[in-house]
Amino acid sequence: MGPPALQIPAFATRHAVETTAAFRTPGSAGRYSCSSAASTRGIQCNRTFPLRQETRRLDHADGLLDALRQRIPSFTCIVGCHDCCGPVTASSEEMARLPVKTEAEHDAALAELSCPHLGEHGCEVYGERPLICRLFGTTPRLACPNGMRPVYMIDTRTEEEIHRYLARTRQVLV
Repeated sequence: MGPPALQIPAFATRHAVETTAAFRTPGSAGRYSCSSAASTRGIQCNRTFPLRQETRRLDHADGLLDALRQRIPSFTCIVGCHDCCGPVTASSEEMARLPVKTEAEHDAALAELSCPHLGEHGCEVYGERPLICRLFGTTPRLACPNGMRPVYMIDTRTEEEIHRYLARTRQVLV
């Protein structure tokens, strides 16, 4: 029967499109189709997709994500504290920015009610951490258990926009 066909889901991220495009060659009308490089790597493709249209949609999603991230106030945590770190969900766009962890790493973190990106010295993906992680300590709804906070808490409008974003995007366990 052979390996499963490569599918590009509706929620594909720019990373997925770029990775997939590396195995595809330009077809007609801005569409990409399977290349011989894909078949030599054991990848079977049975679908083409409009790369430009998908890239525009993903650029908008990434732009929105970046804009929301910039509007969340920052503050300094207590060194060595990871009380807010645990199993969280993130959008597919956010997950595409994080390094891939093995199933064993995910299982071990979940067994300890931790995050697979939490290392010996703290968050290993701090610069790319999901929105929910950024919200901890910046709003009374997700207060820091140790009383740390930014000088100015997040404004209500931004917090509501983030919650709407989280509600309308497909969330997966980090």
